Amino acid sequence: MMSFVNFGEQTMFAPPVSDFQGPSAPPASMFDSVPGYEGTVAGGGGGYLPPPMPSYPAPQPQPGPAQSNWNIPSITEDTAREAFSQYASSKCCYSSAPVKDGVITNMEAFNTYRYRLETFIESRTTEWCQQPYNGQPVDAYTQSPPGPWDIHAKAPTFFQDDKQVIKVPNTSSVKNCHTCLGMGRTPCKECAGVGNKICWVCNGAGNRSSGDRCHHCQGRGRVNCSYCNGQGSRECETCKGKRQLLVFINLKVIWTNNLDDYIVEQSSGLHVVNLSKVSGQEMFRDAQYMVYPVMGFPDPNVVRAAERLVREHQAKFSQTSRILQQRQTIELIPITKVIYNWKGDSHIYFVYGNEFKVSADNYPATCCCTVM
Repeated sequence: MMSFVNFGEQTMFAPPVSDFQGPSAPPASMFDSVPGYEGTVAGGGGGYLPPPMPSYPAPQPQPGPAQSNWNIPSITEDTAREAFSQYASSKCCYSSAPVKDGVITNMEAFNTYRYRLETFIESRTTEWCQQPYNGQPVDAYTQSPPGPWDIHAKAPTFFQDDKQVIKVPNTSSVKNCHTCLGMGRTPCKECAGVGNKICWVCNGAGNRSSGDRCHHCQGRGRVNCSYCNGQGSRECETCKGKRQLLVFINLKVIWTNNLDDYIVEQSSGLHVVNLSKVSGQEMFRDAQYMVYPVMGFPDPNVVRAAERLVREHQAKFSQTSRILQQRQTIELIPITKVIYNWKGDSHIYFVYGNEFKVSADNYPATCCCTVM
């Protein structure tokens, strides 16, 4: 239903309620049924495609190299004192007196192990895509497209995340644009397709409050829509005015490094969360297509963690992805508990990691700082 607004000699249409909305998403009928890609949908969401069964037996994991030296050398008192000094100097509110005057009375080293398992996988998913048709090659129905796992993709260096998007051959076809129904233009949303809007100066009255004719709209009460330049329509944002779309299937190849750690609980008193920020001395490394759980380690907790994580990774990732490589390492993270005496009281700090990080939760000489 459309009404008229009369202002003297000028008659302009008042905006109707626009019936043209255009579909918000491409209809399913827009996409052809492609053998091997039946579950593909627009915008992703089709899920990961399970890899095919290998045509040859996968290599069996082999036990990693033996390692007999699992000891962590203790740090010296000078190293502990220097680490403590750097820690205190990095804090604006910490006095250096405990460092200079404190007397170390005891140092105790703790063996702490971190087992790490990495599983580098390749996953593949597909989605229907579209772009304005500008004469690009159309190859649908020329021959059957290759399967999702038959398309070659160059993998990155092992254990580095990456992704690649590949247009699947023999899936490109041309369709009328679903947004503008092949018209190339869509009604302007600002003016509901009329091309004009109520004058903001006189609020559609055509006259000012003084009774004078509105000079902004020349007394018409309405002005041309600046959004569409008075045309009532705009170029279709989907097809960019081309009226047709090239639709095709994109293959997304995603390489992901999945990492899990296990740190042996230790009785030093240092919070385990601190150890995630430091490195240790790598004592064991094993990388294969599929690793074998580490054996012969002196701490049974590490052995059990390795068995559990290897089993979980291989069961979890082999269902929807292709495992390309696994790597397991054991680090020995040095922790030294330092007890020192200052002003007659006993205090504790920890030196840990290859970086000689320090944790001193109850530093005895702090002050309140105010930043002006």
